Amino acid sequence: MSKHLQNDVDQLHRRLMALFGIVEQMADKSVRALCENRVELAQEVIDTDPQVNQTEVEIEEDCLKILALHQPVAADLRRVSTVLKINSDLERIADLACNIAERARCMHQHAYFPIPDQLTPMVRQSTLMVQMALDSFVSSDVELAKKVIQLDQSVDDFNLAVINELTELMQQNNQYVEPALHCFSASRHVERIADHAENIAEDVIYLVDGDIVRHRHEDAEIGAKGASSLED
Repeated sequence: MSKHLQNDVDQLHRRLMALFGIVEQMADKSVRALCENRVELAQEVIDTDPQVNQTEVEIEEDCLKILALHQPVAADLRRVSTVLKINSDLERIADLACNIAERARCMHQHAYFPIPDQLTPMVRQSTLMVQMALDSFVSSDVELAKKVIQLDQSVDDFNLAVINELTELMQQNNQYVEPALHCFSASRHVERIADHAENIAEDVIYLVDGDIVRHRHEDAEIGAKGASSLED
């Protein structure tokens, strides 16, 4: 790798890490706004989104400049292409965090509504996946990335449990219909955040090993054992 390419890639890495930190905070604040009924946190999330959008565009432009000017190959090309994909996933996580924040503001008007018990562990698992995906990228840790992928199923299970509980609540009381729909939407957004964390983990595996494991997790030997140890 030439010195100029190394400098550009290092700068690209630093900008992506800064974006990671901002998006991680947005996701955390949005779910806290929802679960703790804190409208001020919801507004903070929404106010941060334009910054994320601008940074996402700038990182993409930097990637395209590197590809055009340096024409990287092999590992260098994998790194730039991986940054492009992770950058997009981070922007989507930020958008989902804003959606959750919007739902939290709506839920604030229905303080009487009982939040489903399974939503809190679902949120905890989803935010953990984002943190682990970040850590796996920073340390190029394939095994940690595989654990992120395995954890996605538990988030899907939590989401199904939340939907079932919300359905029962709406059947019990007509007044619960509107807040339940907001809560249903928020739960779906949390589940989608976990999906994007999974995408980032898949990109880490590609970056380190050069393997595309998307849609074929069993080939990556991603077993349940790693996930169960995290839940103990």
